Amino acid sequence: MGQKSDMRSGDGEPSARMFGALLGLQDAVVTWMSRARQRVIQGFTVFSIVFLLLWISAFLYGSFYYSYMPMAAFSTPVHYHYRTDCESPASFLCSYPMANISLMRNKKHVLTFGQAYQMSLQLDMPDSPTNQELGMFMIKTTCFSGKGGQVASSARSSMLRYRSELLRSLSTMLFLPAFLTGVSEQKQVLEVELFSDYTDDPYLPSVTAVIEIISNKVQIYSSQLNVHAHFTGIRYLLFNFPLLSALVGVSSNFVFLSLLFVLSYVKLLLKEDWAPVQLRTDGGRNINQEEYSNAAGGTAELVGPRRM
Repeated sequence: MGQKSDMRSGDGEPSARMFGALLGLQDAVVTWMSRARQRVIQGFTVFSIVFLLLWISAFLYGSFYYSYMPMAAFSTPVHYHYRTDCESPASFLCSYPMANISLMRNKKHVLTFGQAYQMSLQLDMPDSPTNQELGMFMIKTTCFSGKGGQVASSARSSMLRYRSELLRSLSTMLFLPAFLTGVSEQKQVLEVELFSDYTDDPYLPSVTAVIEIISNKVQIYSSQLNVHAHFTGIRYLLFNFPLLSALVGVSSNFVFLSLLFVLSYVKLLLKEDWAPVQLRTDGGRNINQEEYSNAAGGTAELVGPRRM
């Protein structure tokens, strides 16, 4: 009998050890899974906060760029017209070629107030004998406000580039296949600067521009008005270095928002740590610790946050 009891006790000890090992392994697995889940939740929370701050930083920089940067360039075709209501039958054309150009797009001013612009007129003119004999001609430009008042005016002169008869003949022979197929044309492109530093007045903004070529014999294939902005300071950096400016702007916004978020979170933690402990008496009235220490008799119950 004694030997049987010893055998049973010997069989029970390995079973108990195995059971204890399984319990320990189960506890370790549960603890590891709990920590892993906690780490995953913390990582997802941090990633979400960082992504949100980056998105807000990019949005703020984009809003600043859109509101601060004006239009860098503006181009529109110029269509000329003549007056033909002459009283005298000697001439059919009663005026110089004129064009009325609108400086509005979608009911908004093209020119930004306070920004300097360069206005130039591009003329595609045939290299014809009439234009060669024309010599120098004047181009007058006048800007008007919405009320019809004159805002600015300029007058510039221009003419075709001189080319000798020999040079024209050689050029014609050299580019004859292109001229015959229509790939190229015998023309000259003139770029006339109308305003070198034009700044729109916020009290009298320009709405239209009238361009007049003071010559009745001038021949023009097509014409185009080009407006380019002269950026200085921060606008110069934003326009000429867009990637670097975007990186600096988004990074600055991200650092500022992150610092603001961290300070707000620390303030919230300190507010919870230093919150006064509330005590409740038998009558149901809440008192603080000082009132509780001075109170005589009665039973008070701790209802505030407890730190273990």
